[in-house]
Amino acid sequence: MLKNYLIIFLISMVPLIELRGAIPYAVGFDLPLLPSYIICILGNMLPVPIIFLFARKVLEWGADKPVIGKFFTFCLEKGHKGGVKLQQKAGRGLFVALLLFVGIPLPGTGAWTGTLAASLLDMDFKSSVTAVLLGVILAGVIMGLLSAGVFGAIGLAM
Repeated sequence: MLKNYLIIFLISMVPLIELRGAIPYAVGFDLPLLPSYIICILGNMLPVPIIFLFARKVLEWGADKPVIGKFFTFCLEKGHKGGVKLQQKAGRGLFVALLLFVGIPLPGTGAWTGTLAASLLDMDFKSSVTAVLLGVILAGVIMGLLSAGVFGAIGLAM
């Protein structure tokens, strides 16, 4: 069982997959949902401060390098596009927009992208991490419900 908890912790840290992949894995292997949920949130949040503090600097440094430049430029552009969309839609409600951006489990809208976007928008550290944490919690609830089949059961009842 400890091995499976370690696996979901590590899956939660992987960009693009994050807890959106780890929670269904946990449900599929019959792990208890609440401890799995907590472990997935911890795994998903562990890289967030590092991303916020260093990713922008590293990506800007590597954008003009021969081998890694295209990928780093792609990451900067993706984060910038996400940030601009958030800012345009949110106006003054950037905190809530970031929370929802991270919290709605769609491809490319997780903690990694949201944190990079917050960094590129020069949001302050505390509100960025708080919005991302609340978004990760929301995404975890949504994925937990979807994985447990609640939405499917509701659809069958209607």
